[in-house]
Amino acid sequence: MADYTLYYWPLPFRGQFIRTVLAHAGATWEEADVEAVTDVMSQKVTDQPVPFMAPPMLIDHDAGVSLAQMPAILSFLGMKLGLMPGDAKRAALTHKIIADANDVLDEVTRYGGRSMWTREEWEGFSEDRLPRWAQIFEATGRAHGLKADSGYMLGTPEPGLADLVTATLWYTMTAKLLDLTTLVETNAPHVAALGERIMSTDALAAMRDDTDTRFGHAWCGGLIEASIREMLNEQ
Repeated sequence: MADYTLYYWPLPFRGQFIRTVLAHAGATWEEADVEAVTDVMSQKVTDQPVPFMAPPMLIDHDAGVSLAQMPAILSFLGMKLGLMPGDAKRAALTHKIIADANDVLDEVTRYGGRSMWTREEWEGFSEDRLPRWAQIFEATGRAHGLKADSGYMLGTPEPGLADLVTATLWYTMTAKLLDLTTLVETNAPHVAALGERIMSTDALAAMRDDTDTRFGHAWCGGLIEASIREMLNEQ
C-alpha cells in the first residue's frame, strides 16, 4: 500500500503542492479517481474521513490521519517529513508563505470562479496586485540570502517547505500560463530561478512529467481557467 492517498481533481492546482512535497520526500501515494473524490465529498460530514467541503484531502495510512485544506496538509507534511525550520521565526514565516500562496491562488481564480475576469479588472490585477505578490515572495527570499543560482527562501542549508511551496506556486503557474512568465521573471527573478532549480530535481521532474501526461496543459480548470486564458489571449 502507498504511504498516502490524495483526493484531488485531475489538475495541478492546489493538489500540486501536496504532490511536490511527497515527491521531494520520496513518499509514495496513490490518487483517488474523480468518482471517489465526488463520493467522499457527498457523504454526510459525520461519515467523511475528516469533515471537509472540497479537496484536497490527504490520508496518511501509517499515521491514521486524514486532513483537508491545503495549508493544513502542507503544515502536517512539513512537520512529519522534516521540512520545517527548527526556529520559531522561520517556522512562522513558512506558514506565512503557505498562506500567501493560497491567497495568490484565490485571487488569480477570483475565489474559485465566483465571477469571471473582465478586461478592465484583469489589467488592473496583472499590472498591480499580481506583480506585488511576486515582489513579496522575492523580497522574502532576498532578505534571507536567496540568489539566482543559490540559496533558499528562508536561508536554510537545504530546501524546505517554504521553497517547495514557492516553487510550486510560481513555476506551475508560469508553466501552464506561459504569458505570465515575463511578469514573474521581471518582478521575482530570484524566485523564478529557485523554481527552476527546485522543480528540475530528478524526483520533481518525474512528478511533473507524470502530471503533465495526465492533466495536459490545464492549471485550475473550468470556466475560470477559460476566463484567465481569454485575458491572456490564449486558446
